[in-house]
Amino acid sequence: MFSRKGEEQQISGTATDISLGGMFIETTEPAAFGAEVVIQVRLPGQPAPFALPAVVRWVRPGGMGVQFRMLGARETHTITELVRAGKK
Repeated sequence: MFSRKGEEQQISGTATDISLGGMFIETTEPAAFGAEVVIQVRLPGQPAPFALPAVVRWVRPGGMGVQFRMLGARETHTITELVRAGKK
């Protein structure tokens, strides 16, 4: 799930090709190029989702590529765990 910065509406999407720099989000409702978004990520075993700030760097039919903004240690750890889980 993600939302455009400053908006309440949650938009459905599936994260793929995740790295510490960003990810591709498969969605039928991509945000516009340059839009700031907040990506909600839930890890197994975690009680609440993490909010990852990002900016849309490219859009194509079926999704968008985002680059993560400034992330703290907790967010960086979350992404590292997502990448590790994807390699299994």
